[in-house]
Amino acid sequence: MFSLENKVALVTGAGSGIGAAIAETFAAAGAFVWVADIGEAGGRATVAKIGAAGGAAEFIALDVANEAACVAAAAAVHGRHERLDVLVNNAGIGHVGTMATTAGADLDRMYGVNVRGVFNVTKAFIGRMLERKAGNIINLASIGGVVAVRDRLAYCTTKFAVVGLTRCIALDHAREGIRCNCICPGRVETPFVSARLKEYPDPKKAYEEMSSTQALGRMGRPEEIAAAALYLASDESAFMTGTPFVIDGGFSVGK
Repeated sequence: MFSLENKVALVTGAGSGIGAAIAETFAAAGAFVWVADIGEAGGRATVAKIGAAGGAAEFIALDVANEAACVAAAAAVHGRHERLDVLVNNAGIGHVGTMATTAGADLDRMYGVNVRGVFNVTKAFIGRMLERKAGNIINLASIGGVVAVRDRLAYCTTKFAVVGLTRCIALDHAREGIRCNCICPGRVETPFVSARLKEYPDPKKAYEEMSSTQALGRMGRPEEIAAAALYLASDESAFMTGTPFVIDGGFSVGK
């Protein structure tokens, strides 16, 4: 298992799904994890689960779309630990729609969380990383940031932007001790996806159809994405930066 012993990490959107799995995996690998989420109940539940497993974590309330809140979160983390070794920008939202059915307000809302949120949080922490000449940033993009996905115009637009942000951060700051990579998952079985499935007339059929779009014939599991995040957070991935790490069950093979 890759070690994060003596490292301090912060994971946004860690109250459920992929974010929670990453936070739990990092803690199990020895990191102190700041569990950041806009929802207190979910965030504290993740902290409790980490504590029960013998790990160390603390909840911090954070709306990534709020720039001032991100600055305050960075001040709180630096006040406690003086540094942040690993930043995982996982918080994000989804939207279903084409150019014809997507409103400008829908795109603005998506951009505010999925793109500006990554920018806000990274901006709040990168100054201290540059001072220390050390930092590891992992962004959660999507397979929808590498290939187009039908009926996901706004979502794909923002995730393509996250891939671009990742590459620019990596190139600009590689010689200053900062690495930045992103993970591009395919469809993963999370509470968000489960909630969406309930909106379909036949949830079981919808689940099977979503699963069938991936060559392996199933959705991914949050812990499978967390395993990739652990590798990127570890010293073993020291020669990786600017990379979109695709974990999509073969979704993009035929694209």
